[in-house]
Amino acid sequence: MSRTLKTAIAVVGIDIGKNSFHVVGLDQRGAMVLRQKWSRGQVEARFANMPPCLIGMEACVGAHHLSRKLKALGHDARLMPAKYVRPYSKGQKNDFRDAEAIGEAVQRPTMKFVATKTADQLDLQALHRVRERLVSQRTGIINQIRAFLLERGVAVRQGLRFLRAELPRILGMPPDVLSPRMVRVIEDLAGDWRRLDERIESLSGEIEAVARQDAGCERLMSVPGIGRSSPVRWWPRSALEMCSLKAATLPPGLGSSPNRSRLGTAPSWARYPSAAIATCGFCSCRRHGSC
Repeated sequence: MSRTLKTAIAVVGIDIGKNSFHVVGLDQRGAMVLRQKWSRGQVEARFANMPPCLIGMEACVGAHHLSRKLKALGHDARLMPAKYVRPYSKGQKNDFRDAEAIGEAVQRPTMKFVATKTADQLDLQALHRVRERLVSQRTGIINQIRAFLLERGVAVRQGLRFLRAELPRILGMPPDVLSPRMVRVIEDLAGDWRRLDERIESLSGEIEAVARQDAGCERLMSVPGIGRSSPVRWWPRSALEMCSLKAATLPPGLGSSPNRSRLGTAPSWARYPSAAIATCGFCSCRRHGSC
């Protein structure tokens, strides 16, 4: 790459891969002046020798780390949700065309960008993701226990605590209701359930401990419908950023609509306190691609 070419580059679009990066550079007029495939080890060195420019990337795995590196080199690195980049893709899909579409999209004045997460925020996000997986596994175990019991004509009232309270009595049923083999299977599942409870409780405690150290999170947890029981779900980014959001941007399950009380119906968080933490609006990129 010549020095003249590097000076002409105003915008760069990067299609991030596991081991290789497809890079497309555009000049001030929007003409393509760079179209190369770089290895992961080349990216930082190449951009260190380029003058500051606007760099666009899709918000995906590894994008936040690379964005911090490029900003440290003086570049204006911006992340975008993949769904907002897709309309700018032309022709049959390939990696270079994806990079070109990213370079086009990052220049749009109305584009919605994703804030670059710090290492601490990514650590906290990892805690949320692991906890979410464990909760999903626990739900699967509980549903499997219920299914096995229903096959034997044993029905238990809906709710985690009711099944936990009834298990000792159920496991003591005579062999004509539950065979010894089925009792052993359910006992093993109950053991897995207890171990998952311990891990979930440990992660929840760690997230809550982090939340208590942030003044913005303390303000956030004082909001009705979010409350003290909610830092496990509601401190994925910066609580100060969350506090600046309008009520209309919060999930409707929190009952933050001002007209809710006029209708004479209690908001969901008043009837079921756990509903306030049932939906995470910001921490899971798997469900919310614009995180």
